[in-house]
Amino acid sequence: MTARIFAYIVHKDGVLDDTAAELLAAAKKIDPSASPTALVTGSGAELDTVCNSLCTSYAEVWKIASESLAYPNAELVRQALTKLLPAGALVLVPHNHFGIDLGPGLSIKMNAAFVSDVVGIDGVDGTALKVVRQEFGGQVSTHVRCNISSGAVINLRPGAFKPVQSAPVAGVVIDKSAEVGAVTAKRRYLTTVVAEAGDVDISKEPVLISIGRGIQEKDNIGIAEELAEAMGAVVSCSRPVVDAKWLPKSRQVGSSGQTVKPKIYLACGISGSFQHLAGLKGNPFIVAINKNPKAPIFQVAEVGIVTDMLEFLPELTNKIRAMKQVSV
Repeated sequence: MTARIFAYIVHKDGVLDDTAAELLAAAKKIDPSASPTALVTGSGAELDTVCNSLCTSYAEVWKIASESLAYPNAELVRQALTKLLPAGALVLVPHNHFGIDLGPGLSIKMNAAFVSDVVGIDGVDGTALKVVRQEFGGQVSTHVRCNISSGAVINLRPGAFKPVQSAPVAGVVIDKSAEVGAVTAKRRYLTTVVAEAGDVDISKEPVLISIGRGIQEKDNIGIAEELAEAMGAVVSCSRPVVDAKWLPKSRQVGSSGQTVKPKIYLACGISGSFQHLAGLKGNPFIVAINKNPKAPIFQVAEVGIVTDMLEFLPELTNKIRAMKQVSV
């Protein structure tokens, strides 16, 4: 493996996104001896805070500061990275809203290969990087050989690569801002519209009972609510439940809903699309309950239970209530 590996780092308000550690773990799967370089764009003191915090895990951090990059604009970031990245570079990017915008165009600018929504890495065979993607809503795993002889941009699904524990490094921040110079775009950031707060802030709850399409109908939500009451948890959901108007938007977990960081996450009747998993941060303990043994949620769950949630949840609720009575 001779290609230099770079990781595009996502951050907000001076705080690193969880994918910063996940990209590092993915780089080690590509090349165990790799020392990937972090790419960080932004402006102001928050950018300095992020760069410094990365120095304990990344040996080299490239800082790209510009007022025009204060809000991440893929059109501008593509221009900046194209000016800096060496030929044949391998660039790892989170497969989130921004990464989906950034990755394809960046690969074209680099004249490099592109693979999206990667959930697994099987290593390198000569000039071929072997990766795993999912097709048909996660029902099929596809093994892909990507020619990286001219470099590549690889979009990695958030949550698919567990961070690995390693000794801290004494990394350095290298300011590349002058090399980038001015960047311009035809589109510009206007404002951020913050969603209205709901009756419960699921982003602050330590335990979530999350329901998906497997709940089947609105009347069955009470089954999940009884379990949540027994566990001292809160009910959240995936997008189909909100689309059916069974629960408010404030209860939705995912890229088009809320970002949550629970300690325990029960995914009940949820297939586990990348849009849903993108809303899960902080590496929660995931328990998946689904009738379909091939549901992609099982690939990220610590515990997987293949059964009908409508039968299993009441049994679990009764067991928890019985245990509470015994302890009293």
